[in-house]
Amino acid sequence: MSITTSPVQIGRRPSPVTLTDSAVAKVQDLLSQEEGAEELALRVAVRPGGCSGYSYDMFFDSEIADDDVIREFGTVRIVVDPESAALITGATLDYADGLQGAGFHITNPNATRTCGCGSSFS
Repeated sequence: MSITTSPVQIGRRPSPVTLTDSAVAKVQDLLSQEEGAEELALRVAVRPGGCSGYSYDMFFDSEIADDDVIREFGTVRIVVDPESAALITGATLDYADGLQGAGFHITNPNATRTCGCGSSFS
């Protein structure tokens, strides 16, 4: 008689979002301009709304809930609430500063449809 076991994951939840080097550098730059920066984390959230159903929200936050997913990229802390994490797990946050304009962009493999402005998805 043989027993087959399946692997059980214990420990950290998967990272909901990964930051590129350019995004880390830009967030560090923005944090350096904030008062009390050492207490702040970049909160990445998904909110109902936008032309495709959901929209991304990013802001500096000092309030961290017990069930928030926290990841660190160098000196940058990223915080995501569990509901948002379910919608963006595997996403990448990038920052571009070029002729087409500067800004953050999220590439979300869970999005089935995005809008023309690139800030909402379904």
